[in-house]
Amino acid sequence: MAEISWGYVALLLISVFIGSVSQVLLKKSANKTYDSPIKEYLNPLVIFAYILFFGTTLLAVFAYRGIPLSLGPVLEATGYIYVTFFGVYIFKERMTKKKLLALALIIGGIVIYAFGL
Repeated sequence: MAEISWGYVALLLISVFIGSVSQVLLKKSANKTYDSPIKEYLNPLVIFAYILFFGTTLLAVFAYRGIPLSLGPVLEATGYIYVTFFGVYIFKERMTKKKLLALALIIGGIVIYAFGL
């Protein structure tokens, strides 16, 4: 495996976390009612969320300079963990057995890749 720079790994993980936060902002915006269809898309919450998405894209591109391409999707899979956490604690969604199994598989895949098992 190619040499891994932990600073770049941290940068990609931060990028994924910020992307998850922007998804939460978009869902918060989608849960509101608006006077007109244009206000649904041109409100501060949505605009800020898309600015965050753009920023995370730039961070990810920069992070790929120091990590192998094969590691990127593994690290980006942590976004599912963040989104599930936010869904449960912010939106009060239920944690089902299927969701727990899915998270266990994601975490298991990350661990298998990380330790080369």
